[in-house]
Amino acid sequence: MATSTVCVIIAARNAQTTIARAVTSALREMRVSEVVVVDDGSDDATAEASLATDDGSGRLHIIRLDHNQGPAHARNRAIADSRAPLIAILDADDFFLRGRFDTILDGHDWDFVADNIVFIDERSASHTEPQVPRFEAAPRFLDIESFVDGNISRRGASRGEIGFLKPVMRRAFLDLHGLRYQEGLRLGEDYDLYARALLNGARYKIMHGCGYGAVVRADSLSGRHRTEDLKRLYEADRDMLASATVPDAARAALTRHERHVRGRYELRHFLDRKAGSGLLRASLGALTRPSTLPAIVGGVAADKLEAFRGKQGERAASGPMPHRYLLPARIVAQK
Repeated sequence: MATSTVCVIIAARNAQTTIARAVTSALREMRVSEVVVVDDGSDDATAEASLATDDGSGRLHIIRLDHNQGPAHARNRAIADSRAPLIAILDADDFFLRGRFDTILDGHDWDFVADNIVFIDERSASHTEPQVPRFEAAPRFLDIESFVDGNISRRGASRGEIGFLKPVMRRAFLDLHGLRYQEGLRLGEDYDLYARALLNGARYKIMHGCGYGAVVRADSLSGRHRTEDLKRLYEADRDMLASATVPDAARAALTRHERHVRGRYELRHFLDRKAGSGLLRASLGALTRPSTLPAIVGGVAADKLEAFRGKQGERAASGPMPHRYLLPARIVAQK
């Protein structure tokens, strides 16, 4: 029997319709010794739906928070209340493919290890195991520059930032460097943790085989964020840039990411002012800060183009989108 070494952490809020699949997919993995569900102030039966999946092995633990404190706090709480040497994050509406940990946990040459993700349209999602190809593993290591640049999104492209990867993390590395999620972040908390780990010398290994299923929903939390969330994210980049020990190439990449997120913030801030005070006042306010104009003008134009393309795509679409994969990979065999 495989050694049980993994703690699976699931931060959940109002996830009663999806949490059972997530928990079940974790409990069926023989290397999983703990599954910690943190009910982050839900208004529904998330905790009860989680408990209903208990397999009697004693591995499932439910933590209930009285009010919502965000995924970073929930995950830190689960890390503090667990003991397994390896930590895996699972979103409450996602699931592991069978045998995920048997595939990616071999070897001791990594501090973080991640595999490919299959994105599944919610309209075609079911509780049956999705049929995914067997991809060539093609292991490689991710450096800080590639990671940060891989988190700069491109308009008009399917979301594929490398920060979506869900690595298994060694608790010993996190503890050695005092790394935890920044609880002030409600957007990009994963990106921030992984970037800081890489700056501390983490060996981040990527395997191109697929072991994680992500259900794409129109109302996903990752698609809804506040203007303040964007501000805190670019400030997190600035915090990393404030260190004198950041190598030049990493500094350049972090600066590019900071500018990208700050541009998104300036656009959202302008749109907020427009909604609250009208176009004239918002425009006059923007003119007092000329440095923000390129982000605002370019962002408005890009939003209109993207909205037009979206309408065209809706007319052309006849059903659920086919599965897609985060990482390009070579197929070895169809399952």
